[in-house]
Amino acid sequence: MTYAPDRIYEEVAYVAYHFHWPLDDILDLEHPQRLRYVSEIADINNRLNQER
Repeated sequence: MTYAPDRIYEEVAYVAYHFHWPLDDILDLEHPQRLRYVSEIADINNRLNQER
């Protein structure tokens, strides 16, 4: 199965921006694992925004 390149760029950029991980490390993640990190980051951001 392949994923849309634009979606992969979004996921990688999101994780890299928040965790400052190298590109190769993020790309080495399996897609479900990368999506889990995206979800966790979003949850953290939502909690922080609600505290404001």
